Amino acid sequence: MIQRIQSLYLLLAAGAGTATWFLNLWKAKLSNNTESYFNAQSSFLVFVLYMLIVLLALICIFLYKNRKLQFRLTVINILFAIGAIILQYFKVQDHANTLVSSGVSIISATYLPGAFLPVLILIFLFLAARGIYKDEKLIKSLDRLR
Repeated sequence: MIQRIQSLYLLLAAGAGTATWFLNLWKAKLSNNTESYFNAQSSFLVFVLYMLIVLLALICIFLYKNRKLQFRLTVINILFAIGAIILQYFKVQDHANTLVSSGVSIISATYLPGAFLPVLILIFLFLAARGIYKDEKLIKSLDRLR
């Protein structure tokens, strides 16, 4: 199970997804000398989507005997990761618009390193899917030889 490199990639994707729960993703300095942060727990939908990504990656680790299902679920998880990146962007913009509409101006805003973890999740899931596909291809070629 863990001997396969794609299991390690799935575990790393789950770890990066878990880290997004706790790290701040965006920071803004406001005109009243305060700072506002956005993290995954600031938005219920973003938090649930990252939770789903982590759960699906962990489930895929234990589906090593059924490579076709493991590959399909990993591809679905890749689509969820792309959706999470897009949703995160729009929720940060919504948070910034909420701050501005409350009468506070934003002096400076920046994405924090935690905001780039979804890109790592996407890379790890892609590498896992590639590894699963290679395993399936190898097994099919060995079955032809029998």
